[in-house]
Amino acid sequence: MKKLGFIGGGNMAEALARGLLDNRVFTPDELLVADIDAGRRRKISRALKVETTADNRAIRDNSRALLIAVKPQQIDEVMAELADEGTVDGPPALSRKRIGKAAAKRPPQVSGKRSDDRLYISIAAGITLERLSTGLKTARVIRVMPNAPAMVGQGMAALTGASGVSKADETFALKIFRAVGDAVALKDERLLDAVTALSGSGPAYFYLFIKALADSAVSEGLPAELAIRMALKTMRGAEENMRRSPLSAAELIRIVASPGGTTEAALRKFAEAGFSDIVAAAIRAAAERSRELGRS
Repeated sequence: MKKLGFIGGGNMAEALARGLLDNRVFTPDELLVADIDAGRRRKISRALKVETTADNRAIRDNSRALLIAVKPQQIDEVMAELADEGTVDGPPALSRKRIGKAAAKRPPQVSGKRSDDRLYISIAAGITLERLSTGLKTARVIRVMPNAPAMVGQGMAALTGASGVSKADETFALKIFRAVGDAVALKDERLLDAVTALSGSGPAYFYLFIKALADSAVSEGLPAELAIRMALKTMRGAEENMRRSPLSAAELIRIVASPGGTTEAALRKFAEAGFSDIVAAAIRAAAERSRELGRS
């Protein structure tokens, strides 16, 4: 039995698997990945040296825990397949590239029946614990909201579990997502809407702000490449300074904004344009859209 099987082998699943391997949380022979796309299977097999299959039920029958990484519009079909009490006939259709000779001699064994103690972890956006528990016919389900920077090892994820999830299950899930950044556990699933609005959608806000900074600097005469380089380094430096400093954000702003100086002039323009109100309205809009997706 594998320790973790992936249902879906897209970019996020690949990033998670890579992080788990790079940080030696798991070894390649402890992971199994399913994807309907043969090209994705070949890519993952070559890059990560893990076994792959096109059969989701093979993942189910050969993994202690499953991470569902499919698009929300595919979740019902996938859950129906995973909840089916049937099993695959014989060994799963794994890729021929095995992890060493020993693995080639030991194909994963099919259990013959569905295990009752399997843990399911879903990163399908907007799919609630209730819907997951109903579709998978188990209360041992964890819902996670990751974000795109996980693909470069700088992710931020939040998770919450259904009634059947144990502390050990939660710890296991946190270990997965901390391999590609940071992760926190929440008691209230409703907070995932705010998480989605902040960290889930958040990278796009920073891209937008960096673009606006660079474009404005270009209009003041800086070359475009230099403007982006300086904006990115300024953002990274400010983030690191804020992380290390015991001071609040407001106090750090006051330190930079000398009375009568250039920073004060810029901040005054932000205030006049209602910058804080714009940000608050954007977060509310994203959170409400997350709630709508959950209801649908």
